[in-house]
Amino acid sequence: MSISRLDHISVRTQDLAATHAFYADVLGLTVGPRPDFPFPGVWLYQDKQAVVHVIGVDPNDSSGLMDYLGTRSGGEGSGNFDHVAFLCSDLDGMRKKFQARKLEFRERKVPNMALDQIFLTDPNGITVELNFPA
Repeated sequence: MSISRLDHISVRTQDLAATHAFYADVLGLTVGPRPDFPFPGVWLYQDKQAVVHVIGVDPNDSSGLMDYLGTRSGGEGSGNFDHVAFLCSDLDGMRKKFQARKLEFRERKVPNMALDQIFLTDPNGITVELNFPA
């Protein structure tokens, strides 16, 4: 057995609309097919791959989610998981998009590598790293 690639990340959120908007409108992922789970959510795709599964947590009735996925302690930010990273293109275009939306972000250059990075935070406090080959 061997791991061939990272398949997707899942984000549990009480603000499904804001999280959906961040990954779709801000990062440019597209909504695609999602199984008929017993809890709200949206799957966001890059090309034909669902890379972000947004899981809606209904504070009034989370029974469908808890029955299917179980409970999870914590709930703020990334917890022990530090960040998620995406390989990207068009550094200038993304920078302008974030500035137009007045989103806070940090830029870095990776030492000894031809790689520029942008770091920003999703509506749930999860750090998102965007990598742009220089």
